[in-house]
Amino acid sequence: MLDDKNTSAVSTAEIQALDAEHHLHPFTNTGALNKKGARVITRGEGVYLWDSEGNKILDGMAGLWCVNMGYGRKELVEAATQQMNELAYYNTFFQTTHTPAAELAKEIASVTPGDLNHIFFANSGSEAIDTIIRLVRQYWAIKGKPYRNILISRENAYHGSTVGGTSLGGMTGMHKQGAPLVPNIERIRQPYWYGEAGDMSEEEFGIACAKALEEKILEVGPDNVAAFVGEPIQGAGGVIVPPANYWAEIQKICKKYDILLAADEVICGFGRTGSWFGSETLGITPDIISMAKGLSSGYLPIAAVAVGGRIANALIEHDDDFNHGFTYSGHPVSAAVAIANIRLMKEEKIVEYVADDIGPYFQQKLREALADHPLVGHIEGVGLVAGIALVKDKETKELFGDDIDIGLICRDHCFSNGLIMRAVGSRMVLSPPLVISRDEVDELCEKARHCFDLTLESVS
Repeated sequence: MLDDKNTSAVSTAEIQALDAEHHLHPFTNTGALNKKGARVITRGEGVYLWDSEGNKILDGMAGLWCVNMGYGRKELVEAATQQMNELAYYNTFFQTTHTPAAELAKEIASVTPGDLNHIFFANSGSEAIDTIIRLVRQYWAIKGKPYRNILISRENAYHGSTVGGTSLGGMTGMHKQGAPLVPNIERIRQPYWYGEAGDMSEEEFGIACAKALEEKILEVGPDNVAAFVGEPIQGAGGVIVPPANYWAEIQKICKKYDILLAADEVICGFGRTGSWFGSETLGITPDIISMAKGLSSGYLPIAAVAVGGRIANALIEHDDDFNHGFTYSGHPVSAAVAIANIRLMKEEKIVEYVADDIGPYFQQKLREALADHPLVGHIEGVGLVAGIALVKDKETKELFGDDIDIGLICRDHCFSNGLIMRAVGSRMVLSPPLVISRDEVDELCEKARHCFDLTLESVS
């Protein structure tokens, strides 16, 4: 076992060699990475990580948008250990349950908005999205309208990387791989005001983007549409916060044509936006939501779909099986950790902390530290999530050419200087652990400014 507090460069090379020999990484050019050598992360505490060469790194992405309660929480480790000793595994098929699954369903229902009180368990956000696809289509089949099977989502949306999630999402680079995709998926424009509105005000643009949904519904036929699916705030698309009037208009349209509304809360859920769910922050009343990541603070894989009364009652009253599920649906150890995580968030008033203290402070400090930087065209965000547009010309919003991957240049400078910030095209995104302190926010902003300076030097 390597000593992660004092690992030698030789040990790093050994792990890199093993990794290159056997490990296929997600969303990675494997050949290029194998030549470079992966960075070996060895431990984490609070908002910090350490690599195998002893470098301390401020994790501005909470792992992959998920380590909301920070690294090294003993309460979550102890919950896993205790449950592992009592019941390491049993399934929830064959008319069987166990205490962690039943208790977690109740715990989730205690924080979900509206009547989203019935919970279906999965293991990842992608599986939760696949579950939504099947649930909404099954709902309409039960209602005698199996032809209502078209789902509408948005361009540049990310809904996971399974075949279902890839098909529903709007990432063109993903669509090019693994085709053909799931049929009867349609997409409309994204509500990216800074990048796509032209001369329209935010309010005008919000109306225009919502109108695109109605136009698509009329194009394919209202009686053929099952649901509209969207992230409250687009995450992996670059942290795109829609205009304030956007979701209200979307909901009016869904109601007008009796279309189900599904919110993908995989990133926004569990306090990220200053509410338990992003739907509450953005004023959305969905029929069904997906969740993962922050559900267990990333400590163990688990996901869920919370279903409102309209869909749940149809399933419950229908005298037939819903033939969908996973070997590890409601895994007892993952469920026990998720229970402990939610209770810990309640005890420490984390959602209130994000809403009233650290979230506003984070948004303010980002703008004070970075808004005047020559590279920064626009900063948007809510709570502890933010997107920063990098531009060549602040006045005209001109982007860098295809020959300069400004995002990756900036990301690499960040990683080399003790900060993890993710690049999404020309946008830099941040999503730090919810337990980050004001001093740590100051450090994050200082490091980000330095890395933006280095990036500017690299392209000047």
